[in-house]
Amino acid sequence: MTEFRIRTEQKRQMIDLTPRVAQIVAGAGMADGLCHVFVTHATAAVVINENDDPNVCVDTLDALDKLIPAGVWRHDRVDGNAASHIQAAILGPGETIPVSQGRLVLGTWQAIMLVELDGPRERRIVVTVR
Repeated sequence: MTEFRIRTEQKRQMIDLTPRVAQIVAGAGMADGLCHVFVTHATAAVVINENDDPNVCVDTLDALDKLIPAGVWRHDRVDGNAASHIQAAILGPGETIPVSQGRLVLGTWQAIMLVELDGPRERRIVVTVR
């Protein structure tokens, strides 16, 4: 298990983790297996999506805001981030990617993305390769 931290810069953003995760997989010295990427926070998520066109990330965040709007939930009375918790729960905290010949098996347009929903914050990412 390897972990690293990322400091997000915006309240809501998507950050490509693929290069960092690929480096960890390469360093693991394993030919075939699985790589699991997990974020240890309740207002962030890990997804696999396109990162070639930055509009995909913006569209994803916009869609989440339309589906789960801010400011209308009971938890907002506590700290104003209920929508971030709900969105993160729907997206999920992790993804599992196959590894073949020591490399992540991702499609041409796929990237491992951290979804920041309540930043800016420091986020801890845990990567397990087996």
